[in-house]
Amino acid sequence: MQSRPLPLDPKTPLAQADASHAVVIIGGGAAGIAVASSLLARKPGLDIAIIDPADIHYYQPGWTLVGGGVFEPAHTARTMASVLPRGVSWIKATVTGFEPEANAVMLEGNRVVKYEHLVVCPGLKLDWDAIEGLPQALGRNGVTSNYRYDLAPYTWKLVQELVRKQGGKALFSQPPMPIKCAGAPQKAMYLSADAWRRAGVLDRVDIQFCNAGNVLFGVADYVPALMEYVERYAIDLNFGETLIAVDGPARCATFRRANADGTTALVTREFDMLHAVPPQKAPDFIRSSPLADAAGWIDVDPATLRHTRFGNIFGLGDAGNTTNAKTAAAARKQAPVVAHNVLAERGAARGEARYDGYGSCPLTVERGKIVLAEFTYGGKVAPTFPSWFIEGKRPSRMAWWLKERILPPLYWRGMLKGREWLANPELQGR
Repeated sequence: MQSRPLPLDPKTPLAQADASHAVVIIGGGAAGIAVASSLLARKPGLDIAIIDPADIHYYQPGWTLVGGGVFEPAHTARTMASVLPRGVSWIKATVTGFEPEANAVMLEGNRVVKYEHLVVCPGLKLDWDAIEGLPQALGRNGVTSNYRYDLAPYTWKLVQELVRKQGGKALFSQPPMPIKCAGAPQKAMYLSADAWRRAGVLDRVDIQFCNAGNVLFGVADYVPALMEYVERYAIDLNFGETLIAVDGPARCATFRRANADGTTALVTREFDMLHAVPPQKAPDFIRSSPLADAAGWIDVDPATLRHTRFGNIFGLGDAGNTTNAKTAAAARKQAPVVAHNVLAERGAARGEARYDGYGSCPLTVERGKIVLAEFTYGGKVAPTFPSWFIEGKRPSRMAWWLKERILPPLYWRGMLKGREWLANPELQGR
């Protein structure tokens, strides 16, 4: 049996709360703001607080296009104050822990916020320190990553430098799963290769893709189209290779290679450009909390997104232990599910909303074309559009138009505003 919301007991040690709200949301990223807006669209005036210390909200899917010279960085950033839904309280603080039995969240400075319902969506921790020498190398000596706002412009600068040098060695790494947007490491590679092709220097660029996994992409239906580009760009695929160290001044990267016989070996590769992606995990305050499963992720039911042990807690976004792709498209589908189920728990809605694991990865294989991968739990292909409009398993100009022109305003003016275009949840038991 899942626990129900606990009454706020004035006798508990945490009774002297600094604030108390009907719904508290941890995280002001895509998932947090989307679920707040979806709640308000269904229940105007609901008492909601978002806890997040950040001043800036980022449209992270746009960083691939910044690194490809398509978007300006400012196109992907807005102040947090400007994107928070009207009427939502913003608690600008860092979460340090949870007391779910007392309906309480602990903040820095020994502050306490109480809730009736809690929604947890803090995003992922990018563990740059897990790769020796990488934090010191980033942003110089040819080392970059589209996983950071301040570094994506450097990716494009390095691409142009190899054009000016008429070639060089380019490494692109991918860490063990799970990571946010599993296609992002190779998106950077394809856009870079296409730029070198257009500049006439591709045949003088040695491109190596070093992937800790054993497949190019986790959903096999999309691999044939991707392999056509791997061959077109003469990319060398190195599976089972995990980046473990970077020597920026020497421009050398060390990988641990898993051999077929179960042994491992170290491989050192020189580079002129290294696009590095760090391993990723749930934030520390989640991993050490009673909300986490054995692997450190928020332990939720994959369909309802309700916590498996605490009935008044929900989780969505990248920090959940669901097996969907960790993308903004997944959060867009999850937000209405959580919003409905929170209100159902509060007696303000009927039925149970269910999430089918939908995720989307627009794989930018060249400037002007995208392989639009869409799938649900188990890697089941789930296209949104008819094949005559976008054939998801083939590169498409229409999919590029969607990525470049439609998705950014859909994010800022749709998803973050509670407009659930093509995201209405499946309901049961109405």
